[in-house]
Amino acid sequence: MLDGPPGLRGNLTNYGDSGFALFLRKAFIKGSGYTDDALDRTVVGIVDTGSGFNPCHGNMPQLIEAVKRGVMLAGGLPVEFPTISVHEAFSQPTSMFLRNLMSMDTEEMIRALPVDAVVLIGGCDKTVPAQLMGAASAGKPAIQLVTGSMLTGSHRGVRVGACTDCRAFWGRYRAEEVDEEEIAEVNGRLVGSVGTCSVAGTASTMACVAEALGVSLPGSATPPAVTADRTRFAEMTGTRAVEMAHEGLTVDRILTRGAFENALRVLLALGGSTNGLVHLAAVAGRLGYSLDLDRFDAMSKETPVLVDLKPAGDHYMEDLHRAGGVPRLLLELRDLLNTDELTVTGRTLGEELDRAAAPFPQEVIRARSAPVYPAGGIAVLRGNLAPNGAIIKQAAADPGLMEHQGRAVVFEDSEDLARRIDDEDLDVTPEDVLVLRGIGPIGAPGMPEAGYIPIPRKLARQGVKDMVRVSDGRMSGTAAGTIVLHVSPESAAGGPLALVRDGDTIRLSISERLIHLDVSEDELAARSQEPPRAAAPRPGRGYRKLYVDHVNQAEQGCDFDFLRSETDRGAVPGAPSAPEADGGGTHV
Repeated sequence: MLDGPPGLRGNLTNYGDSGFALFLRKAFIKGSGYTDDALDRTVVGIVDTGSGFNPCHGNMPQLIEAVKRGVMLAGGLPVEFPTISVHEAFSQPTSMFLRNLMSMDTEEMIRALPVDAVVLIGGCDKTVPAQLMGAASAGKPAIQLVTGSMLTGSHRGVRVGACTDCRAFWGRYRAEEVDEEEIAEVNGRLVGSVGTCSVAGTASTMACVAEALGVSLPGSATPPAVTADRTRFAEMTGTRAVEMAHEGLTVDRILTRGAFENALRVLLALGGSTNGLVHLAAVAGRLGYSLDLDRFDAMSKETPVLVDLKPAGDHYMEDLHRAGGVPRLLLELRDLLNTDELTVTGRTLGEELDRAAAPFPQEVIRARSAPVYPAGGIAVLRGNLAPNGAIIKQAAADPGLMEHQGRAVVFEDSEDLARRIDDEDLDVTPEDVLVLRGIGPIGAPGMPEAGYIPIPRKLARQGVKDMVRVSDGRMSGTAAGTIVLHVSPESAAGGPLALVRDGDTIRLSISERLIHLDVSEDELAARSQEPPRAAAPRPGRGYRKLYVDHVNQAEQGCDFDFLRSETDRGAVPGAPSAPEADGGGTHV
């Protein structure tokens, strides 16, 4: 046997006889044609999330082969294994509903299998968070490889890409500015190749966030899925996984408080998806950290949006890659970052930035003196409508609606919204505030991206492009608008959103960080005593019951309560000069 990580000797099946367990394991795997020399090497597991229902992972076979090549070049034995695959457009009721299940699948397979290190290959919205959550809990050396973004397409001479342009064209179609023929034509032009959305949606956001966390190789977040750069990074990731196994570089040494602060900083400077905040809260919870929304908001006020990327800007992910990618953005933010944090390279973030390519002229990543937006992309709101907080993607909101007061038009749930939003008799004006409840973590269940409430058709035909919208759900990172999200507690958990009635006045003030229902406390108390509206019966079995019984609220990451770390390590962002708690982030 070679010195170093245990390889196939690790995680032996419990037969009460470890020698026999290893003998039996090697006998079976030799049936696949392996030699003793191969089986004595460091084992790198490669997580395969390929699926015919997941075009975001359509380059999975090529990536796996490149990772294998890298592992073997470093003297290791690559072994791929599957976990469930989750795609945003092919997951009912929502991919968020399945994220925690995927994280459990990932964690338990890493724990069960004889892997010395693992390469996590994911891309579509909830897959990278799920993999990081599972790997954080499993506690072995792990390195993230994203599948990469799709190429853009072209429609009648104009560059387009999923999925901000999907929403823009659909909005125009609803407003009858685009006819049936053109909407069918553009449907085949929006997605230029396999890969994840080509804008600052959740997938691209989490790719950049993973690099900022230090769990993926520098520069690896932005190469499009079908490029040589993407394949080269896959090979390098495999090689580095073997080295991490020998170094014992476990994930808890990388995912520190300082690393999470760096990731939150990049989320803001990127103008990234609001979903990124929920996912970072969930990953942090696996290491024992709790998200402090007020400190995050203070960070937002000092972190401008620097990346000109849709939906807050005009460019696409392939442009961000050509502009220097995440390393270039980190250089612009360097004095705001924790540069002593360790990365998967075995070097600190500061050392990696010292090695980064020198800046060159480009138009996608701005200097802090000329930002896309002067503050962070996300603002935190509080008030009697959201005692535990709510958020808004201020960089993608209408400036004219950031201070607004209007009459509530209330929808009980997604079905009620679908039934009435386009009714010509709907009592609604452009100054009203659209309210959608019942779409939180418990209420839906799964907190769908229905928070992007469509403009009522009769208003869309009048040219209305934006309205203030409020919900306890999420919206896609590809979407834009003056939309208050993640209202907590959600209505299904007894939050004040359940007490709003048609005609109530709601006030939004981003300058005051306020979302307020202009109803007296006495009246709200009286409403809370009224018989509750008929709700859908709670599920009685299966994963849906597990989800509803144990999911927590948005500010806690919508994770299951029993999956959070048993060790409390404090808040992120931390208070100035807050010390890192002792001990690793893994738990049992």
